[in-house]
Amino acid sequence: SGNTASFWGGGMYLSGSDPTLTHVTITGNIAGLYGGGMYLEGSDPTITNVTITDNTAAEYGGGMILSSSSNPMLNHVIIAGNTADYGGGIFVNDSNPTLTNSIVWNNSPESIYLYSGTSLITYSDVEGGWEGEGNIDADPLFTDPDNGDYSLQDGSPCIDTGNPDLWY
Repeated sequence: SGNTASFWGGGMYLSGSDPTLTHVTITGNIAGLYGGGMYLEGSDPTITNVTITDNTAAEYGGGMILSSSSNPMLNHVIIAGNTADYGGGIFVNDSNPTLTNSIVWNNSPESIYLYSGTSLITYSDVEGGWEGEGNIDADPLFTDPDNGDYSLQDGSPCIDTGNPDLWY
């Protein structure tokens, strides 16, 4: 948290790398150009129970940018409160992410900007809507996002709407 990069990947820059990230928070980072929170280039990480919030990129991917055939698996991820000129939450370029049981909300100017590639998004809450099985477009009712608490309040439409497959 609180990092700055002149060009790419304010919080994290992955190039040709396939790490497993679990229970990580990436917040309050700034990139001069692309990927305020994360910049993925030719990388296929597995990202689980990760929160990517309040990051800024001057141009693309406030929360994260996926480029050069990056195909991450994202499960139980919150991408919220990020800002960029394009792809406030996620900017997808020549990549094919899979996003499941996740929330992409309150990013500016939009949640997901699909420049090229395909995104398989299911059982997720995406502001502005996204085609895919089980997806919703409803305020997730975060407890206190202004103070970094992205847990869900009672009555959140995200509770019990994830993939019913026992594997998840």
